[in-house]
Amino acid sequence: MSNLSSWVTQGPNPVFDENGEIPCLTGRNINKGTVNYNNPDFVNSLEYESLKRFQLKKGDTLITLKGKGSIGKIGYVTDGKKAIFSRNIGVIRPKGIDTGFVNAFILSSFGKKILERGETGGTGQSTLTTEYLKNIDIPRFKIEERIGNLVRLSEQVLRNSQETYNQAETLLIETLKLKAFQPSKEPVNIKNFSESFGNSGRLDAEYYQVKYEELIKLLKKNDYSRLCEIAKTRRGTFVPETFYAPIGKRPYLRGADISSNFITTYSTVYIDSYDVKEREKVIDGDVVFSLIGSVGTAALVTKEYEGSVISNNLGVLRITDKSIKPIYLHLYLTNKIVGGLLFAQQEMRTAQPKISDNNIYDFPIPLISIEKQLEIEKLVEESFQLKKQSEHLLEVAKTAVEMAIEQNEETAMKFITNQIS
Repeated sequence: MSNLSSWVTQGPNPVFDENGEIPCLTGRNINKGTVNYNNPDFVNSLEYESLKRFQLKKGDTLITLKGKGSIGKIGYVTDGKKAIFSRNIGVIRPKGIDTGFVNAFILSSFGKKILERGETGGTGQSTLTTEYLKNIDIPRFKIEERIGNLVRLSEQVLRNSQETYNQAETLLIETLKLKAFQPSKEPVNIKNFSESFGNSGRLDAEYYQVKYEELIKLLKKNDYSRLCEIAKTRRGTFVPETFYAPIGKRPYLRGADISSNFITTYSTVYIDSYDVKEREKVIDGDVVFSLIGSVGTAALVTKEYEGSVISNNLGVLRITDKSIKPIYLHLYLTNKIVGGLLFAQQEMRTAQPKISDNNIYDFPIPLISIEKQLEIEKLVEESFQLKKQSEHLLEVAKTAVEMAIEQNEETAMKFITNQIS
């Protein structure tokens, strides 16, 4: 690798700034070969300029170096957006070789095995080193650019998916009459006892910030119901690790299986041998959400995950009011202006952020028209379809790499042509 890259290094320990505007990417921003900027940490412009060596460039491949169950996740930088990366991330900056091909190779079964061999330190504490990454071998082919183009096309389709999803969020905000809403930065909100602890039982000042109060007042200008009036909530089930299996039919969904508010299968375990009760299963249309760690992260359960079991670090919402569309509720709860603030207010800021499923009972859910909900649903479903197309293109690129290695380039090229035509 060292002769095919201009730079292989580990990220720094930047000083974060909650008011900063420049993303600092961590493991949660990298998955399945892509980079997203959802819920990153931030640095200010001074910190960004002081860390010039770690400023991302188009064509970089990012690799997670640390973290239980998340080592070796890959992300491909396809834009020139200002951003840096944190210490648990390594970067490969290729030279003299197609950058998209490098990404596809590392994502392939061969690349995955190479990364697994480089893990050191034991279960739960294992790491990858940049020294190891510098010494991995990458095969060369005449069709490198063709494979790299597939990776870049996959990223373009994914951006189209994200843009369509953004349109759905814009429609949501406009429908809720929140277009002009800007969360207050006022840190102090004076309350007497009956208005504060006597009413809520909360002593933390963060809970009473003006921005939460203003948002809830605006939301309640719509016709609304409390969340507990339109859905049932419960906590997930604890399943001992002795029941875990790497493959199977019944997924056991944990916090690590929700990324960018979607269910992923990067580190999923299966519990086919566990005696699952009917009430423990999730169904199509449920919304699962994180109770510990990334509080407020939520994912919509689709048919492919129906019958799965969620861990006790997740909660599940099951809609009981059929006038509420699951996609609308999911978008509402994951939108950073609406659900993001509602979850942030209820979050208990202990050593590890957490929330109870009953803390969200009183979330106001505006009862918007079915027509608007269907408009939102159409945009979100279009976004999902584009996302699937993107994943398919990336899968073709990875498979083509494997075919070129195991068989020959001609077979790989025929496969690409058949899949894309």
